[in-house]
Amino acid sequence: MMVYVHLIFLSIFVPVSMISEIYDAIEGEALVVKCPRNGLSANVSWYRTDTKKIIPEEEEGSKIFSKEIFLLFLPTSLQDSGNYTCVINYPDRGKKEHKMSVQVHPRKKGMCFPSRILYANETRKGKISCPTFKNYENATIIQWYKDCRPLQGKRYFMTGPYIFIENMKKEDDGYYTCQFTYTHRGNVFNVSATRIFISEAKYSSLPVEILFPKDEEVKEVELGAAFSLKCQARLGIKEQPIGVITWDVNDKPVEHADEGKIHQEINYFEGQHHEYYGEATLYISEIEHVDLQSNFSCVAMNEMGNTRTTVTLRLKEKSDPDILMIAGFLILLVSVAVSVLLYQSFRVDIVLLYRDLFQAYSVKDDGKIYDAYVIYPRSHASEANFVEYFVYQIMPDILENKCGYTLCIYGRDTYPGEDKANAIEKRIQKSRRLIILLTQQLINCPELAYDQHIALYNALIQNNTKVILLEMEKMGAYENLQESLRYIIKRQGTVKWKEQHTVHPQSSNSKFWKHVRYHMPVTFKSSDSANSG
Repeated sequence: MMVYVHLIFLSIFVPVSMISEIYDAIEGEALVVKCPRNGLSANVSWYRTDTKKIIPEEEEGSKIFSKEIFLLFLPTSLQDSGNYTCVINYPDRGKKEHKMSVQVHPRKKGMCFPSRILYANETRKGKISCPTFKNYENATIIQWYKDCRPLQGKRYFMTGPYIFIENMKKEDDGYYTCQFTYTHRGNVFNVSATRIFISEAKYSSLPVEILFPKDEEVKEVELGAAFSLKCQARLGIKEQPIGVITWDVNDKPVEHADEGKIHQEINYFEGQHHEYYGEATLYISEIEHVDLQSNFSCVAMNEMGNTRTTVTLRLKEKSDPDILMIAGFLILLVSVAVSVLLYQSFRVDIVLLYRDLFQAYSVKDDGKIYDAYVIYPRSHASEANFVEYFVYQIMPDILENKCGYTLCIYGRDTYPGEDKANAIEKRIQKSRRLIILLTQQLINCPELAYDQHIALYNALIQNNTKVILLEMEKMGAYENLQESLRYIIKRQGTVKWKEQHTVHPQSSNSKFWKHVRYHMPVTFKSSDSANSG
């Protein structure tokens, strides 16, 4: 963990004051953030700023937890990056909030500290302190480094969180890293912090470090397009007598390349802590195929040596808009086809399920009395046949008793002495559906019964009553049926009875009865029944 802390004091007269601190840490190390409490009698609480989620005290297995004025990360991970707030509740002064910004950086191989993770210049000559060391209980310093090299020799003396250097010289300018261990509940974590030291000398060289781009990085480009590539390197502390940054193309200086096509711009500047940087930007006016075979190397050097990183180019994977459009259209077409196929296959189940789930409570106000009027070929024989048993026994048991429909069946729902023609006509008009049973008897019967005439007249001429045709026997090609029935069959088909009659009641969830229920009107529950339920 290396931390770079900035304190920004806001002098505004509000009940809650804000102090913003920025913490930069390395992934996998311990981090202890301290809330700057003034006074011992105040209570402190922590929460993550973006989620407002309170960070509790330590529990078994906790990785992030609070402990009074401290917020602990044991250890840090990239997901811990974000803003954290500590709230101090003073009994006599109200609340104060301190906002902490934590940025966790990935650990890079062969690099002892990222360039931006460091503390400000040490002003005490000959004495350098280890940053944040006092935030960690049970901490032990293991090693001090200068510019990533272990400090050894008689000039260096280490005690507590300090290292003393005798007869400091210009060569002692640089980055000092203290590496220590922190023990918590028997678990040992590594911690490291870096401080920059700059003497009054004019400059100090450091090992050259190219900050970007990464070595062997691959950039995507487009043929014929312009392209620019920037390189930045840290060359030392203060302006260097020898400090160079430049681009090579295929191990040759840019000046030897096509001047009309490739050129570079170079800039040098000092950073916040007097670090001296070089920045070179390579410009290619038009990408050609030859550039895809070239190596572009950023070279940086100072008094201590040089280093380089190499970048190559490759073409962007272009997606043809026409291909994308065609692919999208085909996907849409297949999706629609699959949806239609699924709906056609499960249409009946979907509609019945919708009715069961979203059936409204309402009083029937369409003036109808019956859900369906049943028409069937009546036998003149003394013995009852299967069709009559189906009409008088099976159908009422399923549609009326189990599904809640009301049927009108001639003979069952007519009264003795009624005018037959008038009774049939009125009951058909009071019915929402017409159920016609198709059997071979209809073919052999030269004339339709009166109720069949009225029903077909309502269905075909007035067109105000829907017909449900139940094919109880195999009817062949229907050529021998009446023309009106053939027209209805051609328009909507039939529901075929394929189940064998048994002495047990048929299931209302069988395929046959599901199709009948699908063609039947929606059954509405009255408000009274809804309230009673």
